Amino acid sequence: MTAQFTESLIYNKKKLRMCTLPFSNYLYLAGIDNPFKSNCSALWRGYTGTWEILDGRLYLVKLYGHLQDGTEGNMETFFPGFPHRVFAHWYSGTLRIAQGDTLKYVHMGFQSIHESDFFIQIQKGIVIHKYIVNNDK
Repeated sequence: MTAQFTESLIYNKKKLRMCTLPFSNYLYLAGIDNPFKSNCSALWRGYTGTWEILDGRLYLVKLYGHLQDGTEGNMETFFPGFPHRVFAHWYSGTLRIAQGDTLKYVHMGFQSIHESDFFIQIQKGIVIHKYIVNNDK
């Protein structure tokens, strides 16, 4: 598997590289097989998402990809009536945000090692804990 494109996370008005896929949890919980078509070996999931943490809550603010039938899949496709922002109440887990330079490139998924990782623990869409792990030698 090729190294994958990250998701984007807007946090404190900065755009960060997120190595976690909260939307895949939504698809799983909804019983939906991934409806997106992959057109690139660095994007096996077939979509990109932009997320935002605002007032201690995780939101999906942009979703883009092409569905298996070739049509565009976006926020409105999965969340009718909510084209701009959806509270990610379905997500509980830890977001990993890669920070700094790449110390070791790994040609698989999100396994490359960066200078540090910023972790944000989420419970039902709400931030409950944050911490940083330095990966320097």
